[in-house]
Amino acid sequence: MRALRCNEYGSPDALVLEDLPDPVPGAGEVVVDVVAAAANFPDVLLIADQYQIHVPVPFTPGSEFAGEVRLVGPGVDGLKVGDRVTGASMIGAFAEQIVVPAGSVHAVDDAVDLRLAAAFGVAHRTAYLALRTVADVGPGDWVVVLGAAGGVGLAAVELAHLLGARVLAAASTDEKLAVCLEKGAEVGVNYLTENLKERIKELTGGGADVVIDPVGGPWAEQALRSMTWGGQFITVGFASGEIPRIPLNLVLLKGPVITGFTMQGITANRAEDVARHEAELWDLLAGGKVVPHIGATFPLEEGARALTELAERRATGKVLVVPAAPAH
Repeated sequence: MRALRCNEYGSPDALVLEDLPDPVPGAGEVVVDVVAAAANFPDVLLIADQYQIHVPVPFTPGSEFAGEVRLVGPGVDGLKVGDRVTGASMIGAFAEQIVVPAGSVHAVDDAVDLRLAAAFGVAHRTAYLALRTVADVGPGDWVVVLGAAGGVGLAAVELAHLLGARVLAAASTDEKLAVCLEKGAEVGVNYLTENLKERIKELTGGGADVVIDPVGGPWAEQALRSMTWGGQFITVGFASGEIPRIPLNLVLLKGPVITGFTMQGITANRAEDVARHEAELWDLLAGGKVVPHIGATFPLEEGARALTELAERRATGKVLVVPAAPAH
């Protein structure tokens, strides 16, 4: 099989396409023919050796995929060759095949395009659990989404709108804001040309009830200053590369609930709520009520360009890497 390989740490340009032996499933594992893999910002950090988890070289990057089961290992129940699945793994998805534990994949409804399934899992699960499980967003709440045109950001815009919230999208270009408005944002703010704090207060008529922040950087404090008293600020990541230093006197005065969100943390500590809300989310996808926005698609041999789109913050929605179609 062909795979995109990281043989030395650095920029996406250092990735090379190689031929590797086809993977063989062990006990409890399946091999999946990858129809599409989604690029995520942690992939960029992993190949630069800047992620919180170190992965020794050489390795195949790519953490999110969808495809068809090619082989089933011993002891696997409930999956068979040809089943349509999606899943996530720390590495390995930027290849024609991937081997993963059977428990890490989720069946994809026949009505759902596998490319949409690949673009769905990480971003929409993160956004929905932040909105639904942590913030309990409801009708009429003003939700401000920073980095609103990115993968998690655009998913949060779409899902907050479905939950009945009023959404203010904050992004870095007017073109990105136009996509956010199409996905359900009521208003938008270009935080490179406008005063984010003042515009949030003005457009919401008082302030944000909830802020979803996958970006960090200087915009986090501005958004926090724009909140209603006792609002919820959920930090999801730092795609800007800058971890903000929030002054505690601001927290004292504004009284916000500031929550850090990781998938591992929420799953470990709110397992029953997560299971219930993820079931809701998959129903939304199967019913066509959620349609992930795919901003760009690259063949496997151009997978480095997909990661460069993310690294240089040019991406809108999800960016896919698409190997050759499987034989099944």
